[in-house]
Amino acid sequence: MSAEIWQEVPLAPPDSIFKLTAAYKEDKFKDKVNLGVGAYRDDNSKPWVLPVVKKATSILLNDETLDHEYLPITGLAEYTSAAAKLILGADSPAVKAGRVSSVQTISGTGANHLGALFLSRFYQFNGKKQVFLSNPTWINHYAILRNVGIEPVEYPYYDPKTIGLDFEGFINSLKSAPERSVFLIHACAHNPTGVDPTQEQWKAIAEVIKEKKHYSFFDSAYQGFASGDLDKDAWAVRYFVEQGLPLLVCQSFAKNAGLYGERVGALHIVPPDAETANRVKSQLSVLQRSEISNPPAHGARLVSLILNDAGLFEEWKRDIRTMAGRIIDMRNELHRQLTEVLHTPGSWDHILQQIGMFSFTGLNPAQSQKLIDEAHIYLTQNGRISMAGLNSHNVEYVARSIDGVVRG
Repeated sequence: MSAEIWQEVPLAPPDSIFKLTAAYKEDKFKDKVNLGVGAYRDDNSKPWVLPVVKKATSILLNDETLDHEYLPITGLAEYTSAAAKLILGADSPAVKAGRVSSVQTISGTGANHLGALFLSRFYQFNGKKQVFLSNPTWINHYAILRNVGIEPVEYPYYDPKTIGLDFEGFINSLKSAPERSVFLIHACAHNPTGVDPTQEQWKAIAEVIKEKKHYSFFDSAYQGFASGDLDKDAWAVRYFVEQGLPLLVCQSFAKNAGLYGERVGALHIVPPDAETANRVKSQLSVLQRSEISNPPAHGARLVSLILNDAGLFEEWKRDIRTMAGRIIDMRNELHRQLTEVLHTPGSWDHILQQIGMFSFTGLNPAQSQKLIDEAHIYLTQNGRISMAGLNSHNVEYVARSIDGVVRG
């Protein structure tokens, strides 16, 4: 026998989102629209480098004290501590008590992976190693969990009849799951539906989680990007911490700082005391060392500078409001076109009720495919659109095209 030469390795299918983007780029139609991309675009469909990021970059480029040495395994300390305060709150009881284990990660994906890996190694699962995921959820959650030996199990979340939250199904799943189950929860701007619980619903969810002794695995990819308010978008996570619920938080600065390619993220685990937090962080360091050794420096330095400088932080909040505000404007205009201008059959209020980058339109797979084939409007088969892909130049065309497929 010779050494393995991999001829039996099956060809993997392309990632659905990247395949959609590739098809869009190849399309020669002049009025084509990409509503599949999960990244912010300005009113001319161009990537936007935040002005505050440009300013922070200039500061770093002219800082003669910086070098390219390795960061510590757990990352840039001034970045991770500031990131923890951003999501948990500067006055968080966990932060004040020094019981937050924070590690810099390769964006939100790396945070999800490291959090899942830590649970796989150290969480005392009640039965099978499994984590409950909302139906639907970010597609990568499934692969991340399976890659560390955890089986994803779905819980009801989206109700296609109301194009809203299946609150009763969610609550019943929390109640019926074995005690000490792990539930992965989107902190805000649920991906892909854009459907979030209200604060009263969050309180009810937290109450059942406390009763059942469940563990909350929060994924926070859109803080500030959802509503334009950093504190409002962190409300659920902070409430859970105040209630003493055990949890971890995966954090990303891809969307809210426009640092997609810099891969700036963090994992925060909140144990009951500082001594336990220290032991948790020591194990996170061991796991990180074997995978990436040391996280990259540039993006973390940018975010650290923005979070720790009062003037830059205020500028960043203005930039966030610019992005969130434009997306909210597009929601309003798409809704107006469908309801007041075109009188498209059905209710379209869910477009206004949903939040964040994505919206579940309620279009079925056949209608979605027709938009791609006939209108050159690219979206996923489940009817999800990226509101960032809409702008003042194409929203009317998109609305007319949606109206056309709805009417058949």
